[in-house]
Amino acid sequence: MSGSPEVTAAAGVVPAAYLRLRDDARRTLEQWQAPDAQQEQLRAELLEHCRRHPAALWKQGPSAHLTASTLVLNPSLDKVLLTLHAKAQMWLQFGGHFEPVDSSVVDAATREAREESGLADLALHPELVHLDRHRLLATGFGRCAEHLDLRYAAVADDAQAYAVSEESLDVAWWPVDALPSASGDEIRPLAVAARRALG
Repeated sequence: MSGSPEVTAAAGVVPAAYLRLRDDARRTLEQWQAPDAQQEQLRAELLEHCRRHPAALWKQGPSAHLTASTLVLNPSLDKVLLTLHAKAQMWLQFGGHFEPVDSSVVDAATREAREESGLADLALHPELVHLDRHRLLATGFGRCAEHLDLRYAAVADDAQAYAVSEESLDVAWWPVDALPSASGDEIRPLAVAARRALG
């Protein structure tokens, strides 16, 4: 760990669970083979963020912090299950902040996906499929200014019952080739990456 005042001071107040999660995020990013130059650049940026910020995975840490999410596809990989996010007012994949109960990055992504979809037995593809870095433009996110998202994929039967969580206005299946217009640029590259990993 760096001995800089910023890192040393932050390390003294970060709960141990988030330090363990940061270590897992670093291992996950170090082992992941990025599919292209853009994703490799993001991988390097997220690793550096984890190196510089012991609280990188804590919502109460830096205003830019890591999150975990999951794109759920049907078995034929031509539909995605999305949530109409109440704060963002957009159709997005399931995901959110890390919690002390999470034992790993993939565990956090699994928890978020199960909670927000109602698919209690959802199992994730074990490897990262995509990375993203985006500023939060909508109101209601508090001190969160930017999310550095570690993204996974999962498959669920599109006839299976799902649920709408407290954080969502709706949940619905969307064809990959007919995504909601406001969310298409956000979801499309993730869907391409997820289909590549799962297919």
